Amino acid sequence: MFSSSLISRIILMNVLLLTLGIGFFAAFHHKRDQQNMIELTTQGAEILMATIENAIFNSKCKGDAERLQKTLQFISQSPNLLGVRIFSPDDGRVINSSIESEIDQQAPAQDFSVYASGGTSGLIDGSDEEVLSIVKPIRARPLCAECHGEVGQVLGVLNLNYSMHETNNRLAGSSRAFSLSMVFITILLSGGVAIILLRFVRKPIQVISDRMARVEAGDLNVRMVPKHNDEIAFLMRSFNSMVEKLDVAKQELEAYHFSQMEQADRLASIGEMATGMAHEIKNPLAGISGAVTVLADDLAKDDPRRQVVQDILAQIARLNKTATDLLNFGRPGLPQCDFIDVNDVVKQTLFFVAQHPEAKNIHQITELTRGLPPVWADRKQIQQVLLNIIINALQAMPECGSLTVQTELTNEHDGRSYVRIQIVDTGSGIPVETLDKIFTPFYTTKNRGTGLGLAICKQLVKQNDGHISVLSSPEEGTSFAISLPVADLPQQEQLQEEETHE
Repeated sequence: MFSSSLISRIILMNVLLLTLGIGFFAAFHHKRDQQNMIELTTQGAEILMATIENAIFNSKCKGDAERLQKTLQFISQSPNLLGVRIFSPDDGRVINSSIESEIDQQAPAQDFSVYASGGTSGLIDGSDEEVLSIVKPIRARPLCAECHGEVGQVLGVLNLNYSMHETNNRLAGSSRAFSLSMVFITILLSGGVAIILLRFVRKPIQVISDRMARVEAGDLNVRMVPKHNDEIAFLMRSFNSMVEKLDVAKQELEAYHFSQMEQADRLASIGEMATGMAHEIKNPLAGISGAVTVLADDLAKDDPRRQVVQDILAQIARLNKTATDLLNFGRPGLPQCDFIDVNDVVKQTLFFVAQHPEAKNIHQITELTRGLPPVWADRKQIQQVLLNIIINALQAMPECGSLTVQTELTNEHDGRSYVRIQIVDTGSGIPVETLDKIFTPFYTTKNRGTGLGLAICKQLVKQNDGHISVLSSPEEGTSFAISLPVADLPQQEQLQEEETHE
């Protein structure tokens, strides 16, 4: 639980980074202090070695070897000086030493290696402690030329050994103090960061989370009051703005939903009433039509009243069609589905359309994709839909125009395969403001008609598990697309279908 918290991860990362940074800085600080201590010790040793070198020359010039030995022993009494020796630069044999037992013995290999490497000092590991070995060549002076030959020749090597025990203790103490101070700083900074994060980040985030949970539960009266002018406050103000917009959208949606429900109730009532009226009207119309037909039979062929009778029968047929449309929309029949070939349905429909008087001046283009799989639908209902849409297209081109009917196989967003029928005309098109209303029952822009044609088409397509869409541009034409899902044929029928296409 603790490791999954963002605040805890930030605090742990802060502690880790501080620890690594302080550890690196402490190691660098320790190394630098050690070098400084060695440099200070070396500088002091150089002064001491200059004094010893003068004492050596004085003693050698006077031939007083005993005084030189006492001088070396006196100098070696310094608390941090472990020993002073002079050894040969050639073989490392000790010539003089504050430790008499070393005289004429081989100098320690580590001390001799410091000189042999060309250095002036070096840290070596003693038996109990770390030792700083400092070497300085003793060169011949002009006064030494008579006995030792060439001036500048290395006569011996002066070697001082300093104990690093006290220096290391000081460094350890300094490191401990530094480490303790850094630990205190780390705790202080981490605690400060933790308090800031908990006070100014975690608490506001918890408030935002609680308010969001309330909004998710449906309470849109939630608001937050920022206490500071920072990023969290900006987030809170954005949250308040979002909730306000959601509240307004909810109210608008509820109002729209209420109006739609009222409209749906009115339409349902109108539909029930219209269905009842249509049913009551059809029977008398049939009787009136029969009676008028009988009366017309008694009239002579050249009787002018026969034209009046024909007009009466035409109006009766129109009323009968209107009543039939109302009945079909109010109580549509269930589809009698079967495996149908869409191309055959389109060809048969276009044959009927060709007999229509409004199709005489229309250029017809048919683009049917061969080998389309069958669809599971009601043949008569699909034919009714196509006929209705094509007749509307013909009426949209009263003078002349072009009608294109296409079929194709498509894969749509739901992952299913569909056979699409596209009907395109070059008529006057549908205004943008009315395009989304054309499938609404009883909506029409024509002087004649009930406004139920496209509403019935959409209902029939939906009953056959398909969907219909429309695109239109004023003065450019209209395109209707009807998509019907491809049927899953039984294995035997599928084999027969493949043999038919072959």
